[in-house]
Amino acid sequence: MVWTWNKKQQSSFKEDYIINQKITTERNPTLVSVITPVYNAEKYLKKTIDSVVNQSLGMDQIKYILIDDCSTDSSKEILLEYSANFANIIVVFLKRNTGSPARPRNIGIELAQSKYITFLDADDWLEPNGLEGLAAILEETSDEYAVGKTVQVTSKGMSIVGEHESCMERRSVSPFSIPHIFHHLGPRARMIKTSIIKENKIHFPEMKFAEDKQFFIDVLTHCRRISTTEQPIYFLNRIDNQNTRLSNQTNIIQKTNCNLKVINHIIKKNLDIEKQKLALNRLYEFDSITRFFHTPHFQKTKLKRIYYYKFNQVLKTTKTLNYEFSEEFFHPMNKLVYNLYKDRKYKQLENLLAWEKQEKVKDIIIKDQLPYVVVPFLEEKYKFIRIPMYSIYEEDYVSDHTYYLRFKVFGDHLLALSHLLIRDSKNSLNQVSLPIHIDNNGHGILEIDLEVLNKLPPANYSIFLRFKEYLKINIRKPTKSKNKYQYNNREFTFYDTIYSNIGLSISSIK
Repeated sequence: MVWTWNKKQQSSFKEDYIINQKITTERNPTLVSVITPVYNAEKYLKKTIDSVVNQSLGMDQIKYILIDDCSTDSSKEILLEYSANFANIIVVFLKRNTGSPARPRNIGIELAQSKYITFLDADDWLEPNGLEGLAAILEETSDEYAVGKTVQVTSKGMSIVGEHESCMERRSVSPFSIPHIFHHLGPRARMIKTSIIKENKIHFPEMKFAEDKQFFIDVLTHCRRISTTEQPIYFLNRIDNQNTRLSNQTNIIQKTNCNLKVINHIIKKNLDIEKQKLALNRLYEFDSITRFFHTPHFQKTKLKRIYYYKFNQVLKTTKTLNYEFSEEFFHPMNKLVYNLYKDRKYKQLENLLAWEKQEKVKDIIIKDQLPYVVVPFLEEKYKFIRIPMYSIYEEDYVSDHTYYLRFKVFGDHLLALSHLLIRDSKNSLNQVSLPIHIDNNGHGILEIDLEVLNKLPPANYSIFLRFKEYLKINIRKPTKSKNKYQYNNREFTFYDTIYSNIGLSISSIK
């Protein structure tokens, strides 16, 4: 359920927390309120706060509201120090721990008076001009919502999260024009018009998991127009704190129970059918199959019947739908998992998921110019998994300081192929997009001046074909070979990866 607020609730709510400084109604409200729930975040909290204090937008345009959920480490002292030094930093202390970021965020929303609201977790940080970039887009367009690039940081490098929402510059588009818009709904890299939240009484439901999912689905379904940007906005910290996050302390059954609440919430909203399809598909396919059956625990546990029981509870919610929900699935593997379950082929389902994880290089066959993955141990009815797109290497060579790559593409979206992407495998911000030429038969060619590659830093790079704006596929290179080319004291090595895809290594010649 979505929290709705009345005077009685607000009154009892305020008894649960203490505000460190007096808040008065702002005669000239700041432009952006940043809301951060805090719980035992001492390790990264200063970095997080500093990333707001040092925003190019300027602290005079920012109200920073931090809500401490009864931390037992030094977080409280850090918060008091910053609030003493910055008038626009508001610190709230809860009187008892709530066990979820939902209530702290709701308090932040209640206290926010700025034109826009954004969220920042207490161990993440913002790009220095992130807030200015999103606010400028909203000021220019008058849209209700803007979202940019989230960069996930781990001990192994940096990758982009939710590319559908940051792959290109879009202005004033319907949120429902972006097929994966309801995926990756964490509270990061997005800025929302405060009036959308408050006028529609949208709040985070008090759940241990999926509270942000329901909140942002509610927000997006109330937005007529949104904007997206390629600009990096938010750094998602996954360096060494994975086990401290609440979502990682919640088991898959608890998560499914929370997802069921969100599913029922969406169904009760009676959305237009196309909006409902997009919102529910995220929960049916992504949460109830991809994140449910593909877990290591499912592979290991002998109590798989518990998974099947919970999945059946999910399926019961589809009985009232006016469409076949599985027809909305994006990934063919998920459709096969569902069909095997529906046909009670449980052992084959389990073998399929184990094979899918272990078999790095899967056999592909082409029938009538369309690609299929072959699952060798399944019976004929399930053996061939139709995939949307597939590409295979033909040849590559260098002539006159230009690298040529020829390939063949099969599938449904030949006309939607837009460019080739060369991306640093450990730092996704290092990348270059290049035009490609595809003929009507799917034959493609890439031409790259080696001077373009020479501008990239030494690293290993993945190579993708991009289609339909943000979807991507590798180019399969079945032959074991390395082609090396030298240019301006650099060596460029095109090779086949462990997944038999073409990759690029750039190194300096000593």
